[in-house]
Amino acid sequence: MAASMAAYIASPGALPTAVQRDLRSDHAGETGAVFIYWGILSCTRDSALREFATEHLATEQRHLAFFEQWLPASLKSRLIPLWKLAGWLLGALSLLGGRRGVFLTIEAVETFVVAHYREQLPQLREVGQEGLELKLRSFMDDEAAHRDDAASRSVAGPAGPLGRVWCALVGFGSAAGVAAARRL
Repeated sequence: MAASMAAYIASPGALPTAVQRDLRSDHAGETGAVFIYWGILSCTRDSALREFATEHLATEQRHLAFFEQWLPASLKSRLIPLWKLAGWLLGALSLLGGRRGVFLTIEAVETFVVAHYREQLPQLREVGQEGLELKLRSFMDDEAAHRDDAASRSVAGPAGPLGRVWCALVGFGSAAGVAAARRL
């Protein structure tokens, strides 16, 4: 009985507005993530990058499927076409830096996403949503694995000045996307 109660996930409409806004941003972020990998796959023939992107895409599609099925349309971002375009462009543009550019981009995005999910967990616990907390924690763990995989494949060592600027821009763009998705 206790295990089934721990797995309970409330209807999204029953959650506090702040939690709903975070979930809207999560849905938008997972949409963008799927399209990052589609952008990579659309623009590269590099078999190692295609394998990497295909593997990570499958995980992101599972995350997105949860939000697509669970969140009602009224709680989804009205900017979904923008998140798709932004994700695709980020994936495609990362290829300008070759493999290293892709891996730095994914590491930067996933570093942001892990922190974003981690910030939500205490609030979910406070409102008695341990089931949703467990779900988002599992997503966070997947994103951390993506971050670590990208970092391990980027064997050139720490990013140089241009790489650091790129990663900062990716982090800034991710934060701006979350702020917009929470509202729209």
